[in-house]
Amino acid sequence: MNRKLIRPNLTELKDRLGPRPPRRKQVPPDQTNAEAFYYLKQMNSKTPMVVVLKDGEELRGVIEWYDRNCIKVNRQGAPNLMVMKDCIKYMYKAEEIQERGNLRTDGI
Repeated sequence: MNRKLIRPNLTELKDRLGPRPPRRKQVPPDQTNAEAFYYLKQMNSKTPMVVVLKDGEELRGVIEWYDRNCIKVNRQGAPNLMVMKDCIKYMYKAEEIQERGNLRTDGI
């Protein structure tokens, strides 16, 4: 018996199905884990940090731990503090102040 191979024409199938709806853009993830990575890096290296609060007060110390709502700052010669994240304006490494000071004394 001689069998005949039947191949469907793909263009006919595409015409039957009709045009595809355009794909929607992917929604970005809610969390990138960048914050967690930054805190862990500073905690593990015990980096001295400056935490500037919304009222302008500066706290200097090392971040001991963090969670979703707050961070714990260990300070030398002062009590350790638990600071709510919504009270923080920004934070930076304490060594950045020294680097900026050195640049200014060099005539910049």
